[in-house]
Amino acid sequence: MSTRYPFTAVVGMDDLRLALLLNAVSPAVGGVLVRGEKGTAKSTAVRALADLLPAVAVVAGCRFSCDPAAPDPECPDGPHESGPGTARAARMVELPVGASEDRLVGALDIERALGEGVKSFEPGLLADAHRGILYVDEVNLLHDHLIDLLLDAAAMGSSYVEREGVSVRHAARFLLVGTMNPEEGELRPQLLDRFGLTVEVAASREPEQRVEVVRRRLAYDDDPAGFAARWAEDEGALRQRIVAARELLPSVTLGDAVLLQIAATCAAFEVDGMRADIVMARTATALAAWAGRTEVTSDDVRQAALLALPHRRRRNPFDAPGLDQDKLDETLEQFKDEQSTSERSKDEDDDPDPGPEGPGGGGGGGVPPQGDSPENPAESPEPPESSDASESSESSESTEPSAAPVPGGPGERAAVKAAEPFRTKMLSVPGLGEGAAGRRSRARTDHGRTTGSRRPQGALTKLHLAATVQAAAPHQRARGRSGRGLVVRRDDLRQATREGREGNLVLFVVDASGSMAARQRMSAVKGAVLSLLLDAYQRRDKVGLVTFRGKDAELALPPTSSVDAAAARLETLPTGGRTPLAAGLLKAHDVLRVERLRDPSRRPLLVVVTDGRATGGPEPVALGARAARLHAGEGTASVVVDCESGMVRLGLAGELARELGGTAVTLDELRADSIAGLVKDATAPSRRAA
Repeated sequence: MSTRYPFTAVVGMDDLRLALLLNAVSPAVGGVLVRGEKGTAKSTAVRALADLLPAVAVVAGCRFSCDPAAPDPECPDGPHESGPGTARAARMVELPVGASEDRLVGALDIERALGEGVKSFEPGLLADAHRGILYVDEVNLLHDHLIDLLLDAAAMGSSYVEREGVSVRHAARFLLVGTMNPEEGELRPQLLDRFGLTVEVAASREPEQRVEVVRRRLAYDDDPAGFAARWAEDEGALRQRIVAARELLPSVTLGDAVLLQIAATCAAFEVDGMRADIVMARTATALAAWAGRTEVTSDDVRQAALLALPHRRRRNPFDAPGLDQDKLDETLEQFKDEQSTSERSKDEDDDPDPGPEGPGGGGGGGVPPQGDSPENPAESPEPPESSDASESSESSESTEPSAAPVPGGPGERAAVKAAEPFRTKMLSVPGLGEGAAGRRSRARTDHGRTTGSRRPQGALTKLHLAATVQAAAPHQRARGRSGRGLVVRRDDLRQATREGREGNLVLFVVDASGSMAARQRMSAVKGAVLSLLLDAYQRRDKVGLVTFRGKDAELALPPTSSVDAAAARLETLPTGGRTPLAAGLLKAHDVLRVERLRDPSRRPLLVVVTDGRATGGPEPVALGARAARLHAGEGTASVVVDCESGMVRLGLAGELARELGGTAVTLDELRADSIAGLVKDATAPSRRAA
């Protein structure tokens, strides 16, 4: 077994280390979600924590790590008798991103269950992690249904497997730790809420600290055992402190004044539900125990808020996580003063002649407040807005002066602020796909409604009971069946085929030319694209962004799961210049070609946002039509969002949609029910032709 990097040798990252240690003291806190850029030692710190956890006593031979002092009465390997048991080190189990549901929760031997009536259960990773750590690297890339199972088990402390009338339940209490890089996509808000604490990590910008990181890492790589030995004393001291804090934890009291501060803080920041209040209370209690105190203080509440609330304030992927520390301090001080006033009034009522008051004890001396926790950034000032003199019908709609040209090319205008996003109707890709699980287009998936059966390819995961019985029934006499049980062989088993929804690659091709530069138009366009991005986030799509203006097209954002990155690129998008429509479509064609090689099962949806004009170069309209026919020939599902406005409309976006084999919708129609199914209807003929 390789020697892990010592936890105490990790440089900096005080918030991350504190959050992990608090969960080691009190697993009821609910785990940690670690967010940060790549290469910030997230995984190193998490893996190092396992060596600090005290050894656990388990029932000998139990595959579910039952506690010999209080064995689980429903353990599949039970019943167990109370006894001394055996001691072993706490486990750290890693859940791979590509794990199956059976690997996570365990698997039943369906053949033995049907033929012999025996519950033969093979434990999964949830059972292995019981009374230890379950670590999920890149948790944001894990399939949604696996995350749901994982978080349900973490919340209930047990795992249930229900299949074809066979039920198995076992205890699954573990410290849940997930790491993620926000650039690769966000977790849904309801999943974020299930993690107790969250920590943002970033590489230090201090040269001295970076030098120390490199020095220690090189020393560890040269001699892991020797490096660990130099930190053994510090590791032992920290391990003993965890044990002492665990023993002190039941004695920590949570006074009414502190509970009032917790409730007031959660209400002030408008977090949903009551889970935040409970997590803050448990975190503050663990902080007090970690500091060696039996009473929770206001400083503990403040620290708990900084760890438990930032991720619970996200309402959509465009909200930045964080907490306004000034507002937090004001809330804590306000309710601290109100409680002090209430206590003084009560004392005056009880004693008509009170003596002089002593100073209010603030306590403290525990864990210092979190340092540079990110605050909720104030909304950036609105950039200068632009208009285009060539668009007389649209520039007359705005009385504001046009924005001054910005560096980057003749006629280029500064970015304008996007209009408020709105709810869009779903756009889908026609046919039946086999891509990654999502919520947009129809696909053959592991979850969804059962549509048929087939012979299993590899391990059986979803039994189609009726088809299995039908396949086995004709052979019962030949197999010598004599009792009531059905004689089932491997060849009889049938896998259920299911239909659900997949996520697609939504590639936006946005016209940022001078004809789109009028303030009213570009603001509305950005609002529409933001709305579609929000829809893509909710449907678990990948997104990409191609823009074209001036003389060429640019891949502003390669395909990614991070829709907030796409929103950020869109927000700073300048406009101006000619309209190289063909260049934009050709750039999109190149992007889709590469993505088909990289991820052939994920089907694309092309969304072109333009007024349909094409200028610059020889025969720009013909070149644009030829580029559009490339997409149509490959059967790419497409929709053109027609941004043309004014009294006179040329209908160029509609012509482009016909060349693409798709359909055109206006910005207003994007909100209406009438666009349901338009992509499917428009692209079906081109797919049949292909």
